Amino acid sequence: MAEQAPTLPHETIIQDSWSRCRDFGLTHQSTPIFTRPSPGEVSALLDNQHALVQTTHKEVLPYYGNILANSNCLIMLADNQGQVLQSWGDQRFIDPSRAPGFVTGASWQERYTGTNAIGTALSCGQAVHIQHDEHFLKFNRFMTGSASPIFDEQRQMIAVLDVSSDSYLPPAHTLGMVKMMSQSVENRLILNLFQQRYFQLTFNTSLNNLDSPWAGLLIFDEQGQVVSANRRADSLLGVGLARVNIESLFDVPLRQLLNQPEALPFNLRAGGRFRFHAQVRRPHQPAPIQARDFRPAAKPEERDDGFTLASINLGDPRVDKAVRQAERLLEKDIPILVHGETGVGKEVFVKALHRASSRAKQALIAVNCAAIPAELVESELFGYEKGAFTGANQKGSVGLIRKAHKGTLFLDEIGDMPLRVQARLLRVLQERCVQPLGSSELFPVDIRLISATNRSLRQDVDAGLFRQDLYYRISGLNLELPPLRERTDKAAMVQRIWDYHREPQQWAAPSAEVMALFERHPWPGNLRQLSSVLQIALAMADDQPIRPEHLPDDFFADLQQANGGSVQRNEPLVEQQQAIDLGAQFEACGGNVSSLAKRLGVSRNTLYKRLREQGLRE
Repeated sequence: MAEQAPTLPHETIIQDSWSRCRDFGLTHQSTPIFTRPSPGEVSALLDNQHALVQTTHKEVLPYYGNILANSNCLIMLADNQGQVLQSWGDQRFIDPSRAPGFVTGASWQERYTGTNAIGTALSCGQAVHIQHDEHFLKFNRFMTGSASPIFDEQRQMIAVLDVSSDSYLPPAHTLGMVKMMSQSVENRLILNLFQQRYFQLTFNTSLNNLDSPWAGLLIFDEQGQVVSANRRADSLLGVGLARVNIESLFDVPLRQLLNQPEALPFNLRAGGRFRFHAQVRRPHQPAPIQARDFRPAAKPEERDDGFTLASINLGDPRVDKAVRQAERLLEKDIPILVHGETGVGKEVFVKALHRASSRAKQALIAVNCAAIPAELVESELFGYEKGAFTGANQKGSVGLIRKAHKGTLFLDEIGDMPLRVQARLLRVLQERCVQPLGSSELFPVDIRLISATNRSLRQDVDAGLFRQDLYYRISGLNLELPPLRERTDKAAMVQRIWDYHREPQQWAAPSAEVMALFERHPWPGNLRQLSSVLQIALAMADDQPIRPEHLPDDFFADLQQANGGSVQRNEPLVEQQQAIDLGAQFEACGGNVSSLAKRLGVSRNTLYKRLREQGLRE
């Protein structure tokens, strides 16, 4: 896999491009040269690029259909020579004199057309946004465009995706969209090539972003050898992923990854430092794509968790203090800042506060500032007028802040909010008005603000990463939620989450043996990890008592690390029962894996592995 070049500043990209144009002998008055390929050449070009064009057209663009429906922009796909392969959208802004540049086969290389989004993205190898006057040729200054390279599974640049228009395109937002689209194409190309024969590991820093194009994607075989990865995986792990074994990347045994319940999120740690949310998918036939909006999809209706301030206050003195202090400010216009490690239950705490207040019948709008791509944060928070940017909805958008009017606005992981957005948020909190993008109108808002962070915002202020004036605006009352390992009500919390996840026919409480393991566990992922462990254990055990063998391997990895490697899983394995004819037993159980696992006293994952080894299951 090829190494990625360092990212260049925009000013450097434009200066370098103009310098190249002069070296090519171009002047600002030059006319671009668009060769007209023959029908046979066009046919051969499209045949060679059939998979790329079809993947973009049928598997990616349906996700971004609103861009075509609600704007006058044109989306173009070009190959690695800058030749247009296909275009979608509105071509009405292209007059007849410029039409030759927008037909299949026309090349946008800088040597023939000067500085432009497609050609310059090819030359510098990164996403670019070219405004009207940044085009080297005056002939091309009627338009603006954003383009992003597309790389294949070997990190070779194979194409460029471009969004162009004759109207103003806000650089940050349009660049963010085209990056997301090109990453979507890369991901689909990788999956189409490998998903039927290899395992997929998707991981990200946020649980809400696991299914987004920004998630890391690793493809690996049953021996753990990584055969492909997207560029986001490199970025998250901070290493190149050529010819590595997956066990060298993550603190988890390969066996656990191979046996992980399909598509069920779990916690994952890399290098003892980085913590991710992840899910594994086994080799399978590709499912048909369903069209959706390019923006983060609305969450489905969630099961009522029933958490109240009383139900989360289970006896720990630090939690009790936080609850009592928050209760006193329920009806006060004083912002609250909740501190705590990732997974300690900050959002659950905020939901309970909202339910206990007089605003309970109004909306609680929770915004994970780390989960929204930086380029889209402003439009998502503050809203926008119709036509404010490429892809804007015809009706515009009120934004998440205005959706919280009369209710509660919860800004989770606020320390990850970009500085430019912090300035706009500060103005909203000071004036209690929101000005959408592209609008001159101010809209009053009445919101109760609660923020949360897992980092020291004071240190971020000192480092220049967080505005000091905004820090003092959001931190009226600072509350600290303790990590699970330090809580004195751990047993009660285990029971509370157990009751939430178990089915009616399952055992009413964990066994004393399992509870003893829970008490000794360091719980680096806190309540989120506990919830994941219990879900997996309950799924493994069905209606049987949960035993240690039903707990995931990473649970024991954390436990061994915390106890000096002295804890063993002690799972009864099928190898200890070699005299058993698995085929006969499997047939006697009617092919029911759960029934056979119960009869043998092993987990279903262990049994699945043995059945596959003996050719009894695929």
